[in-house]
Amino acid sequence: MAFESLSDRLQGAVQTMGKKGKITEGDLKEMMREVRLALLEADVNFKVVKDFVKRVNERALNSEVLQSLSPAQQVVKIVNDELTDLMGGEHVDIQYATTPPTVIMMAGLQGAGKTTTVGKLANFLKKNDHKKPLLVAGDIYRPAAINQLQTLGQQLDIPVFTLGDQVSPVEIAKQAVEHAKLQGYDLVFIDTAGRLQIDERLMTELKDIKVAVQPNEILLTVDSMTGQEAANVAKAFDEELDVTGVVLTKLDGDTRGGAALSIVSVTGKPIKFTGTGEKLTEIERFYPDRMSNRILGMGDMLTLIEKAQAEFDENEAEAMAAKMRENTYDFNDFIKQMDQMNNMGPLKDIIKLIPGMSKLGNLDQLNIDPKQMAHTKAIIQSMTPYERENPDSINQSRRRRIANGSASTVQEVNRLIKQFNESRKMMSAMTNGNMGALQNMMGGLGGGGGFGGNRNQNRVAELQAKQMARKLKKAKKKR
Repeated sequence: MAFESLSDRLQGAVQTMGKKGKITEGDLKEMMREVRLALLEADVNFKVVKDFVKRVNERALNSEVLQSLSPAQQVVKIVNDELTDLMGGEHVDIQYATTPPTVIMMAGLQGAGKTTTVGKLANFLKKNDHKKPLLVAGDIYRPAAINQLQTLGQQLDIPVFTLGDQVSPVEIAKQAVEHAKLQGYDLVFIDTAGRLQIDERLMTELKDIKVAVQPNEILLTVDSMTGQEAANVAKAFDEELDVTGVVLTKLDGDTRGGAALSIVSVTGKPIKFTGTGEKLTEIERFYPDRMSNRILGMGDMLTLIEKAQAEFDENEAEAMAAKMRENTYDFNDFIKQMDQMNNMGPLKDIIKLIPGMSKLGNLDQLNIDPKQMAHTKAIIQSMTPYERENPDSINQSRRRRIANGSASTVQEVNRLIKQFNESRKMMSAMTNGNMGALQNMMGGLGGGGGFGGNRNQNRVAELQAKQMARKLKKAKKKR
């Protein structure tokens, strides 16, 4: 996963620091050496690394220790703050036009995932910002590019404007915007042509489209797997087009993080969205502070909450929480939640969003195989309605009947019931605020790693969570 190696190295550096009661300049020098190596190994631009380490070192040597933090915790906070600044400081959203439609021109090299990103982003803004998007097939050169966009449009129920491959991209873009105005679309995505490398012909065409339609946003799609080379690509496009933001794709792959940590410093342009998987729903707004928290193992509860809100109805979630508290959670609830959790993404990635959980070992075992999920559903569906509503009633003879009805073994049925009971205990502990019990249960997964991770990181995360809670409370009062 993205940033995994960088995250391990940085967390190791701050954990070593956290074991010391006081920090000397020598300790700080050693930590900065580890941080520098971690960033360089992550393929971060050398100049960016040099400036970052210098800023952290100066702040750590000259800062006054906060009353609520130990010196080690203060250093963690400084690293966290500087990582956040390195990635842009704060989230920059889409700038919508005061008079619709908002025109978004998508640019990028071939292979970066531009056309797929057009579909993902249009779908995201349709669902989350309640927009009415129109996709425009402006790539007339790549074989099947128009068909690909039309297929995406059908899958997402979003219309696609095309004039075929014999009309110039500039004319297609102009007519598409006029069509959007007449038909009431408030968001226009122009999928432009890419090249295997930057050349004069590509840039001339993109600049002509820009002059013709005056886009509100020029978003550059960049493959995060290309490391700091992605920053160089972004810089070249920005010099020619003055891009307004970047969308990083393939952040779910084995990327070292160099692109995300270099691109803002090199171009001065914000990362606005990240592609986090192959599914058309797997795209997220990019929040520098949240990403910094993830890298340092502090979790990302806000993203976890947003993922949950997208899948869980509020009233249904409250009813489910009541069931957990009252210990009346049953197999019908279990199968419903299993589907909802699966829609949120891989379980190991969800677990890592919880502060302190990123260092648990063997998280791969938490991922659910689709075939195993289908088998689990078959076992549950072989139960009678009474058995699904009353799990404790399932004795040995009932288990044999359920196994026969689902083409399973009794051992598999026993294993499922055991997993169900453990998850019921865990969720009961969470809803009743018994975090000690939850820590003990989850600690068993880590092979000795324990729940809490590094206390300095957790303490900083706790303070940040409290600050965020106060901000949310204020925002609620204003509304």
